[in-house]
Amino acid sequence: MYPLLFRHVLSRLDPEFAHHVAMTVIRALGVRPFSWVARAITAPHPELQVQALGRTFPSPFGIAAGFDKNAVGVRGLDALGFGHIEVGTVTAVPQEGNPRPRLFRLVPDRAVINRMGFNNEGAAAAAARLKTLRRRAPRAVIGANIGKSRVVAVEDALDDYVASAALLAPLADYLAVNVSSPNTPGLRGLQAVDALAPLLRAVKTAAGETPLLVKIAPDLSDDEISAIARLAVDEGLAGIITHNTTIGREGLRTDPAVVAAAGAGGLSGAPLKERSLEVLAVVRAVVPAEFCVIAVGGVETAEDVQKRLDAGATLVQGYTAFLYRGPLWARQINRGLHR
Repeated sequence: MYPLLFRHVLSRLDPEFAHHVAMTVIRALGVRPFSWVARAITAPHPELQVQALGRTFPSPFGIAAGFDKNAVGVRGLDALGFGHIEVGTVTAVPQEGNPRPRLFRLVPDRAVINRMGFNNEGAAAAAARLKTLRRRAPRAVIGANIGKSRVVAVEDALDDYVASAALLAPLADYLAVNVSSPNTPGLRGLQAVDALAPLLRAVKTAAGETPLLVKIAPDLSDDEISAIARLAVDEGLAGIITHNTTIGREGLRTDPAVVAAAGAGGLSGAPLKERSLEVLAVVRAVVPAEFCVIAVGGVETAEDVQKRLDAGATLVQGYTAFLYRGPLWARQINRGLHR
C-alpha cells in the first residue's frame, strides 16, 4: 500500500512539507495507546540485541541524524522498531538553516539531495526534550549529533561544540561530533587532523562519561579516513560514524537537468551503497575490534544491513530509504535480520 501512496500522493508533495506531515504521524505513534499497538507489530526480536557503547541496543539498525533534528519524534521512532535514534544535528545557537527549497527527491535513484543547513531549535531546547524523554521513554537508546552554529566562525568552533556537548552529553547515550556536513560553510575543513584533534579532545572532556563518536564524510580520500580513524582511537573516542552525505553526483539515473536544478547539497540514498562499504572497510582495517563503528549510507534492506554487519559494523543507520519504504521500514529490516 505504501508504494502506491508514495507514488500517487506523497511524491507530489513538497519534500520538506511531506517530512513534517510524516513527523506528525510519528509523534502520535509515540503516545499511548498507539505506541502499544505499534510496538506489538514492530518490536525487534530479543536475539537482535547488540551490546555497544555501554548500552543494550534492541536492534543493530537505527535512524540516522537528520530525521529528527529537534528530538520531537523519539518515542514514535522507538515504537516503530528502530534500535536507536540519533537526534540532531543540534547546534548551540538556534538557526533557521538554508533558504527553501532545500530538500529534493531523486526518485529514479531512490535518493535525496539536501542542503538543510542544520536547521534546529538549539541545544538548550533539545536538552529540555531529552530530559523529559528520559522519564517518558527510558528504554529508548538516544544519540545526540552536534554541529557548528552558522554564526560562529570556524576558528571559534571548539567553544561552540563544547557548549552543545555540555548540555546534551549528560542526557544522551552517546554523543556524535558532526564535522562532515557539506551544508555549513567551512565545516568539512575541521576534518583535517590538525584541526580535529583539539576539537575532539575538548568535546570529550565536556562529554565526561558519555561515549563520544565522530562522523566523517565519504568524500575524503582513504588515507584521510584512515588518519581520522587512528586519531579517534588515539584520543580515546568510543567510535566513528561512517559516513555523512556526499557532494558527488556520479552514476545517477535521474535526468541530469533535474539533478542540476536541485543544486548544491549532500546526496544520500541508494547511490552510496558501494562507497559506504568501502569507507567501512577502510575504517575497520585500522581500528581495534572493540571500537564501535556505525555504518551509514545506501541502506535499504535487511541484506544491506547484514552486509555492513558482516563487514565489521557494530551498528547500522539509515534515513533516506524511510522516505521511499514507509513507516514499517524498520520492522521489515528487523524481520529480515532475524530469520
